[in-house]
Amino acid sequence: MGGKKQREDKVKNLRLLQIDELIREGKCPNATFLKNYFEVSRATIARDIEFLRSRYNAPIKTKDTAQGGYYYENPSFSIKTIMLTEGELFTISAILPLLEQYKNTPLEESMKSVFSKILEFLPSTQVSVESAFINKDVKFIPDPLPKINQEIFYKVFDATKQRVDIQFEYRSIKKTDFEKRVASPYRIICQKGSWYMLCLCHKNNEMRVFSLSRVQNIELLPTKFEIPKDFDIRKYIDPYFGIWANNEKPEKIELVFSKDVNTLILERTWHKNQITKQQPDGSVYLSFETNQKQEILHWIQSFGKNVKVLAPADLAAEIKAEALSVAAMY
Repeated sequence: MGGKKQREDKVKNLRLLQIDELIREGKCPNATFLKNYFEVSRATIARDIEFLRSRYNAPIKTKDTAQGGYYYENPSFSIKTIMLTEGELFTISAILPLLEQYKNTPLEESMKSVFSKILEFLPSTQVSVESAFINKDVKFIPDPLPKINQEIFYKVFDATKQRVDIQFEYRSIKKTDFEKRVASPYRIICQKGSWYMLCLCHKNNEMRVFSLSRVQNIELLPTKFEIPKDFDIRKYIDPYFGIWANNEKPEKIELVFSKDVNTLILERTWHKNQITKQQPDGSVYLSFETNQKQEILHWIQSFGKNVKVLAPADLAAEIKAEALSVAAMY
C-alpha cells in the first residue's frame, strides 16, 4: 500500500512541475489540453490547479476566452523544484538534530549547508509543517566527540580516493608526543561519530588504525599505492564491536549477565551472530564471535559486577587483572 502511494506522489509531483513549465512558457494550456496531455481526468487537472494555488500560492488565472487557458498573473513566478510530502519533511526535521553528533567535524557545516539549500528550494508553506522534532519535544544526546581539523579531514579523503601515501604526525592514546608516520590509507571508518583511517603503516609494514583527531601536519605524497585484491576489511575490524586493527581469527565470546540487566541484554542486537538465552534464575547467556577482544574488554567492564566471562579463558583473566588493578587504586 505504501509503495503504491509513493509512486502516485511521484507521478503527481512530476505532473505539477510539467504543468508549471507549460504555463511559464506562455502556452496558456486549458483543462482539456492538460487532461489529454497527461492522460488523466478533468477532475484530476482541477485538483492539480487548486493544489498549485493553495500549497504554492501560484497566481494562476484563467483567460476570459472560450478556451479558457491558464496563465500566471505574475510572469516571473515559478514553483519550487523540490516537492516533499509531509512524511518526507518529518524525516528531514528528525535528521537535523542528529547533526549535533558531527559538531566537531567538517561535516557539520557541509551537512547544514546541504539542508539549507534544500530548504531554500521549498516553498514557505511546506517548511511550516509541525513535528515533535521541530518543536524540540524530542532531545538527542550525542556522544562527546573529539575535534577534527578540516584540512586533515579532507586530505585523508583525497589521499584515500587518489590512492596516494600520506605523511603525518600522530599522537597515540598512550603517548605524550607526536611521532612522524608514513602510511597508505586503505579505508575511512566512522564509529559512532568518531573518524578513523585503516592504513598500511610503513613503519612496521602492518595494518593500523589511526584516529583523525590525533593527526597533525598531514601531507599527500607523490607515491601511489595499490590495495591488494585479497584485502578484506572484515579481517581487521568488526562493524558490530570495534575497529582495533588486527588480523586475529574471530573467537567465541561467552558471557552470562545478571538478572538485573536481563531486559537490556535481551532487547538489543549486540552482534549479528549472537545467541541469547534467558536462564531459569533470570540471568541471560550471550555468545557471539569476534576478533575485537580489546573492544570487548572495555564493553564488558561497562557492566561491572553484572557480567561474568565464561570464555575464552584469557579474556576472563584480563578482566580479573583489570578489576584487581582498579581495586588497588582505592
